[in-house]
Amino acid sequence: MTLFKWCLRAIILGITLAAISSAWLYNQITSPLPITEQQTFEVKAGDTSFQLANGLYQQGLIDTPWLLRIAAKLQPEWVPKVGKYALQQPMNLLDVMALLDSGKAIFHSVTLLEGHTTKEFIKALAATGKIEMTLEGLSNTEIAEKLALSAKHAEGMFFANTYRYHEGDTDVQILTRANQLLEKHLEDNWQNKAKDLPYKTAYEALIMASIVEKETAAPEERPLISRVFISRLEKNMRLQTDPTVIYGLGDSFNGNLTRKGLRDTSPYNTYRHFGLPPTPIANVGKEAIEAALHPGVTKALYFVAKGDGTHAFSNTLKEHNAAVKAYQFKRRSDYRSTPKAE
Repeated sequence: MTLFKWCLRAIILGITLAAISSAWLYNQITSPLPITEQQTFEVKAGDTSFQLANGLYQQGLIDTPWLLRIAAKLQPEWVPKVGKYALQQPMNLLDVMALLDSGKAIFHSVTLLEGHTTKEFIKALAATGKIEMTLEGLSNTEIAEKLALSAKHAEGMFFANTYRYHEGDTDVQILTRANQLLEKHLEDNWQNKAKDLPYKTAYEALIMASIVEKETAAPEERPLISRVFISRLEKNMRLQTDPTVIYGLGDSFNGNLTRKGLRDTSPYNTYRHFGLPPTPIANVGKEAIEAALHPGVTKALYFVAKGDGTHAFSNTLKEHNAAVKAYQFKRRSDYRSTPKAE
């Protein structure tokens, strides 16, 4: 047999083996993985294709770690993103690689409620057990400095909303997004605010929004309560709002606002001091911001809780005292501070 024939046969054999190998590889990477129920697969920072291949192998999803390494060599543009991913039927190896490359990791969500303080927001983040906490135990001043907020005090600087996050995200990342959203809503409303409001800055409007947020959970009342407080500011009357006093009392408040509490010398005591308190007293949603910058129409200067989650508004002190007698001295048996859920 001539050398030419040997070479020809060798070439044919090589082509055949390559074809068989390619067919085997194609079959391996396109066949459904043995996923019986949804599994979680994690890509950690710095993971190489070798480490990811071993991870899939150890979870029993591929027969050999070399399979992913070969597939990765064939797709040099493949860049797996950090996160935890949900693997489920029917998925093949190419589907898994595409998922890891997409960055569409498992999302979780946490709801930060209107009227809650920054301290309560941090507790809510910690309670998930999935967020890396770095702000616990810090003061509002320290939090503001760490997040480089526009205010020197972190209270009220985060927008109440539901936020999606990946496991392992930090509290700083989530609260930074909450602050950016707060700043956007506040600026948009400030640029389109009603005329002749008594605020010098958007921050003062935010302080008012936090008071409105704490005073009522009835949406239709927010603009009216905002107007009451604005009217009091315009007439150089004290705001005399319990939530600010309670905020100033801090951890010493036991749930019952007493005469001693009302005599407290805190700058948040609006029974003693004129004007707005020095900072917001809670974090707010968009409705409270809108109410502070687009107040309703009423001549009322007073309001008192009726016990059904709403308030009775009065134009004069005499009317107000009568309302206090009707709704507070003789409280209804089913007295509530928030509206009844529909």
